[in-house]
Amino acid sequence: MKHSKNWKEENDQLIAEFMFKDFNEAFSFMTAAALEAEKMDHHPYWGNVYNKVWIKLSTHSAGNKITAKDTKLAEVIDTIFKRYA
Repeated sequence: MKHSKNWKEENDQLIAEFMFKDFNEAFSFMTAAALEAEKMDHHPYWGNVYNKVWIKLSTHSAGNKITAKDTKLAEVIDTIFKRYA
């Protein structure tokens, strides 16, 4: 599977880190991503400290493997991130 430069495959997960200018921007990004993830009924494992957000994607119902759902959510997250770049 080919992914954007923001994502790498590791331990059957798509993993990415995103940096922002401050906490408000990071939290705004997470809020936008959360709303899209909910629409897709596909929720990330993620965390945040100040201006850094890290995300791990895999599909639980597929045995915690990377599926098209993960690739699609990664693309949506990348599109959201472009608003902050």
